[in-house]
Amino acid sequence: MTTQSSNRHAAVLIANPASRKGRRLYPRALAALRRAGVECELLLTEHPGHAAELARRAAEGASGLTVFVLGGDGTVMEVAGALAHTGVPIGVLAGGTGNLLARALGIPLRVERAVPALLGGGRLRIDLGRFDSGRRFAIAAGVGIDANMVARTPGWMKRRLGILAYTLVASRSALRAVVRREHFVARVTVDGERIERPALAVMVANFGAVLADRITLGPGIASDDGVLDLCVFSPRTLREALRVLWRLLARDFGDDACILYRRGLRLRVETDPPLQAQADGELLGTTPFEVVVEPRAAELLVPAHGRARNRAKRTEYGRAN
Repeated sequence: MTTQSSNRHAAVLIANPASRKGRRLYPRALAALRRAGVECELLLTEHPGHAAELARRAAEGASGLTVFVLGGDGTVMEVAGALAHTGVPIGVLAGGTGNLLARALGIPLRVERAVPALLGGGRLRIDLGRFDSGRRFAIAAGVGIDANMVARTPGWMKRRLGILAYTLVASRSALRAVVRREHFVARVTVDGERIERPALAVMVANFGAVLADRITLGPGIASDDGVLDLCVFSPRTLREALRVLWRLLARDFGDDACILYRRGLRLRVETDPPLQAQADGELLGTTPFEVVVEPRAAELLVPAHGRARNRAKRTEYGRAN
């Protein structure tokens, strides 16, 4: 979607003032939108779930509406879930700690750079994962190391260090899990195929990279391919854990007894014992959980290079298989 300064567009900015940077950034986001010639109404969230309510209300009977959302990943997914299958484009502006979706799409983290990049880029329709509860996720859901990272990262560290806090805690959680042998039994069903094996982490991924692209989870995981990707990691020793980590850092996805990949439309994850689960950096209840893919459910504004990155993921999967 290309915008010139003489054009005026109907838009709303849904901002979460309680997010890590939301209160400080929403005046700057409004100013950037107005400089770009976008007529924008500001809507501030007041409680959990309010962003979804505001998005649905704004979209009712609207024509040519664009919704910008400024907040953490929880706020972004409230809006994306509320606008799923509506065709209303969403512009993600980073205002939280992880900003997983903004990073995955290559959206600049500074709102002054993000706004022109989104308005001068294009649109990308991505898949979403949907739980039986109706809650949706865009990046990944999982149990084990990643859920422990979310649960164990203190608020003060997130406020001071941002994404680095998650990186540090994830490294510590992984080392602790291996040393203490915190394995669990994972029982996973993917489109009717039942899999049982010990694991340290189970992830249902829609995007292939996490922690600001520091770690790539698997081969050719693309957000618009109509499937979800199961990743099960089962290192038993520190040496095996280091090998798995190196493979993820180096994007080396050859055969490895400690890594299992599957792709499917419906996935169920059970664990023994029951474990805390997370989705897009937000803690859920405990296992079991079941998810289905909603193909191309959310329409997002992306910088021009964001679409190219996703095409490259699909090409990589073709080469790997």
